Amino acid sequence: MRDKPVLLASACLLGVRCRYDGGGTRLDALARLMPVCHIVPVCPEQLGGLPTPRTPSERVGARVLSKNGADVTDAFHRGADAACHLARLYGARLALMKARSPSCGAGTIYDGSFSGRVAPGDGVTGEALKAMGLDVYTEDDLDALLARLSKENEI
Repeated sequence: MRDKPVLLASACLLGVRCRYDGGGTRLDALARLMPVCHIVPVCPEQLGGLPTPRTPSERVGARVLSKNGADVTDAFHRGADAACHLARLYGARLALMKARSPSCGAGTIYDGSFSGRVAPGDGVTGEALKAMGLDVYTEDDLDALLARLSKENEI
């Protein structure tokens, strides 16, 4: 019998109230993954030492700035390091992260203008997870992740 794959997942997608605004973004479709995956929830922003709620932040090049102008780059990198540590510890090869987040985003993130516009790019943690070889999905790619896991695990 094969072991279940380990999926690192943004905790907010599991309904944990850890988003910048103190909310969660429960993704009910994650329940379909629980029988076939070991899900390891992470909130890199909290792991990096940021409070909840917190001032919204966006990535501007290599830096992450909060809406009030504070540079929170170091906290985002600490959170990314912690998420990568957990991925290594649990042997994760897959991640399902919060779309467009300056931390968790993969493929597109908010553009740094705090206007709701998006641009190509990855959040700090999304980028770090990809660099260590994980396949990173967001809730926007959930169908692709479900299809992959279905093919590999017959869900």
